[in-house]
Amino acid sequence: MSIFNLNIFKPIYIRTSKKQIPNHCFALCTSAAANSNQHSFITNTRPCSQIVIRRSGNYKPPVWDFEYIQSLDIEYAGERYATRSSELKMQVKMMLNKTVEPLDQLELIDNLQRLGISYHFENEIKQILSVINKKYSKNDQQSKIKDLYATALEFRLLRQHGFKVSEEIFDRFKNEKGEFKSRLCDDIEGLLQLYETSFLSMEGESTLEMATEFTMKHLNDQTSIDQFHSRLVHHGLELPLHCTIPRAEARWFINIYKDRPDMNQILLELAKLDFNIVQAKYQQELKHVSRWWKGTCLAEKLSFARDRLVECFFWTTGVIFEPQYEFCRKILTKVNALVTTIDDIYDVYGTLEELEVFTRIIERWDVNSIHQLPDYMQICYLALNNFVNEMAYDILKEKGFIIIPYLRKAWTDLCKAYLQEARWYFNGYKPTMEEYMNIAWISISTHVILSHAFFTVTSPIEKEAVQYLLDYPNLIRWSATILRLSDDLATSGDEMKRGDVPKTIQCYMNETGASEDEAREHIRSLIRETWKKMNQVQETICPFSKTFIEIAMNLARMAQYMYQYGDGHGIQNHETKDRILALLFEPV
Repeated sequence: MSIFNLNIFKPIYIRTSKKQIPNHCFALCTSAAANSNQHSFITNTRPCSQIVIRRSGNYKPPVWDFEYIQSLDIEYAGERYATRSSELKMQVKMMLNKTVEPLDQLELIDNLQRLGISYHFENEIKQILSVINKKYSKNDQQSKIKDLYATALEFRLLRQHGFKVSEEIFDRFKNEKGEFKSRLCDDIEGLLQLYETSFLSMEGESTLEMATEFTMKHLNDQTSIDQFHSRLVHHGLELPLHCTIPRAEARWFINIYKDRPDMNQILLELAKLDFNIVQAKYQQELKHVSRWWKGTCLAEKLSFARDRLVECFFWTTGVIFEPQYEFCRKILTKVNALVTTIDDIYDVYGTLEELEVFTRIIERWDVNSIHQLPDYMQICYLALNNFVNEMAYDILKEKGFIIIPYLRKAWTDLCKAYLQEARWYFNGYKPTMEEYMNIAWISISTHVILSHAFFTVTSPIEKEAVQYLLDYPNLIRWSATILRLSDDLATSGDEMKRGDVPKTIQCYMNETGASEDEAREHIRSLIRETWKKMNQVQETICPFSKTFIEIAMNLARMAQYMYQYGDGHGIQNHETKDRILALLFEPV
């Protein structure tokens, strides 16, 4: 099943302008609002008898405004930093070439990945892993005497890089009952590696599923371990490596790596320098998109909507972090900002009548009909129309492919899904779990994000791949499902208080009579099962590039990261603020 609503780009805050309303009208409207059990406010754009009560998300102003962003002093963009980085990268390449012991090679690759610098050495890493995989495939006798730590590390890195490896390699760590041997409980490094490895499991892999339960139990029971391993265990149990985003992991691991007894100074210096150089590039990109956002006037004219430009950009750094994908990040930031605004129109401010008209105009993509819309919808429609045309023009110039029909289809499908949810809300209808999920995997906007990402990172653009994209294949649906479910776990409580269609948690409770805690655990289990499907993507044949597949998987990872402590997109909790500061504004 799939589930998605734009909650991920849909926080909970609104500012409203005060209008003069006759006293008798005010009394009439506030009475109605009081009975609705939600935050509401009144607009006086119609005669008194037609005054509209609109919901309010009570969205707060942005933490980082235009002036703050434009005033950023970008230090690490200088040539001397790039020169030093190149020198260090040459030294690391020599290190990779000189390291010959397989376990040493694996540990070096793992450190490079966790420090966030492995993308500089993709060819060298692929070559090393190819050699290791040949020995693995031959069922080399040496592999049978490896301990749990080495076996799990090898398995994780090989599978992560697309090599086919079997979970049967872990059978020798089981007893005659088919359970993991009790002596493994004392091997903290082995347990931790097996734990991280288990999250790369696919459907039907019972050993890895058993490994998750076994390692979680015994890692949680650990009490007498050193501080370094204690930090690793706590960090992994919060969010496993496979489900976190590369740049966030790099920032965290740099701080812990420097305290390791076997720390390599060259790796540490390169990791710090690279993080700061890439962060400086992000700041330049953020300045650019903030000027675009201010130029749209959407935050100014649509004060009821969330103004979350920095958060929208933050999403993109989790989806595709490498510096060479600047164009993709800029486009996706604009997509996220427009999605957030349109989501708030459907979920918070618009009347059902207005939403019906807006959706019809989006379906026809008819700019000549915008006079039928209220002012706030007109400016939003034109901003969307201009963005789509500008992106299509850029792609046509660079890649010679006309993408307007495909972008329009993605936005139309999104608005139609929004409208269906709005109809449910205004009519007081409670959808079944299946009904909700059939709409919600679209309304979460994953297909919009990934459609735009596809055209920015794919070259040449082939018609076969475009047609495959239009059919919204499983890769998109699975990514959407994880995003929707993660969003619902974090935001449904606040959204139901405000007034919204039931989410997955409420749908499951209504259908089964389950408690909220039981419903939440069920949703978490759905996320785990969906990840197993996602993990199989690299073993299937599809016309998408490795880069695009990784974007789709990273979007699912970013969903769990952003919603780990609540509504990280809309509520502006301190965890999200700290994370954004660390990744975008504070050098290492």
